[in-house]
Amino acid sequence: MEAPSVKPPSWSTVMLFVLSMLLSISNGLMPPVAMLNKLSGSTNYLTTNQLWFNQTLDHFSPYDHRWFEQRYYELLDHFRSPDGPIFLRICGEYTCDGIPNDYLGVLAKKFGAAVVSLEHRYYGKSSPFKSLSTENLKYLSSKQALFDLAIFRQRYQESLNLKLKRGDAENTWFVFGISYPGALSAWFRLKFPHLTCGSLASSAVVQAIYNFTEFDQQIGVSAGPECKAALQETTQLVEQRLASNAKAVKTMFDAAELEIEGDFLYFLADAAVTAFQYGNPDKLCTPLVEAKNAGEDLVDAYAKFVKEYYLGSFGASVQTYNQKRLKNTAVTDQSADRLWWFQVCTEVAFFQVAPANDSIRSSKVDTRYHLDLCKNVFGEGIYPDVDSTNIYYGGTKIAGSKIVFTNGSQDPWRHASKQTSSPDMPSYLITCHNCGHGTDLRGCPQSPLTPEGDAQNCSSPDAVHKVRQQVIEKIDLWLSECQSVGWRSSM
Repeated sequence: MEAPSVKPPSWSTVMLFVLSMLLSISNGLMPPVAMLNKLSGSTNYLTTNQLWFNQTLDHFSPYDHRWFEQRYYELLDHFRSPDGPIFLRICGEYTCDGIPNDYLGVLAKKFGAAVVSLEHRYYGKSSPFKSLSTENLKYLSSKQALFDLAIFRQRYQESLNLKLKRGDAENTWFVFGISYPGALSAWFRLKFPHLTCGSLASSAVVQAIYNFTEFDQQIGVSAGPECKAALQETTQLVEQRLASNAKAVKTMFDAAELEIEGDFLYFLADAAVTAFQYGNPDKLCTPLVEAKNAGEDLVDAYAKFVKEYYLGSFGASVQTYNQKRLKNTAVTDQSADRLWWFQVCTEVAFFQVAPANDSIRSSKVDTRYHLDLCKNVFGEGIYPDVDSTNIYYGGTKIAGSKIVFTNGSQDPWRHASKQTSSPDMPSYLITCHNCGHGTDLRGCPQSPLTPEGDAQNCSSPDAVHKVRQQVIEKIDLWLSECQSVGWRSSM
């Protein structure tokens, strides 16, 4: 095992470490607004000014006192000092380059809130180790990530009090997340109800699923009969051509380097998924249906979509699907793929397998393909313990409170989310033609970024506005309840 970049501090450095945690946060607590705007450098982010926090490596060991540097961001443009709320935006399975300029910025302005965002351990610049070997990945889990958030929340509050020269005061906190961070948002409220007044769990995948057949089925529903039939025919044609000349058909999609057939078929399935998941269904369905009706080659039409949209404007990479690259243990700007597959292969699965009947994706994208990938990339004995994950968090039967769940009607991931309301945990479905993943915060389309999460390009802006108003009402209610009962006793 390669030596980690974290080191066990001596007792003499522990006290310096504690003080530095406070000072490293408080030094950057209130940068000038002009500097924040200058550093952001893009309308896609409200700030990209990096700050650092010393985080515990293993929250579950009383003997391991190693720590690593974890990156975070803060936005104080709208903060109503000293007692305004603090919005904790959770970053997830990707490099966290700043605080995005989506609807959360609008909410921060409305509520006079500060926004802080912590990069997920191992991702981006928050890697504890210089090597991402399977052994070194044992501290990568949602459980460790939740404790990261809890410790960061406490230290940030302490640093704010230090900066404002006040005692043991508590601002009201509210947690936000989309997708896997949406699940973390719900689980944070579940596990640490004393640390947040509530949470927004947008497109939150709280139910770990072994064989996620509903995923492909939702793509069929979202596509509609004509587009679904065209996609299914395309899959059949691709499979036929793979059997006769695999290299030629892979080259058509600029994916000749995907030697494993399952990797290539997974790549083709994912390309279609993104059109519906991120609010661009017409970019896929319009040209494909037109090609089918005109008697043109569907594989040619689909290859054009994949190269121009999925690999082009959307920005996906063929290498994401290459198991040879997924085995690379070096820390690079492409490490997120390996890291997320580790979480998939150990905690949540979400194996996007083909249903037994009427599937869009190839039937070769099955359970065996996923298990073989986990074994090939990470070694023997690596498989997702889905039952333990759902027992620990509750899945869609999560027994939490003051959590808002939101989902987009076209999003295949909504079938891993909580879609029924229960007492103190409302669930809202935003229904429209291009309402996908995180529509409530991202607007339409969901990718590329729509500044301030503008909903004007959603096929039904009123549907988005209605859910946003319901979310605002819950945030307002739960923040006020925290204030009325006294924050420290708030549950």
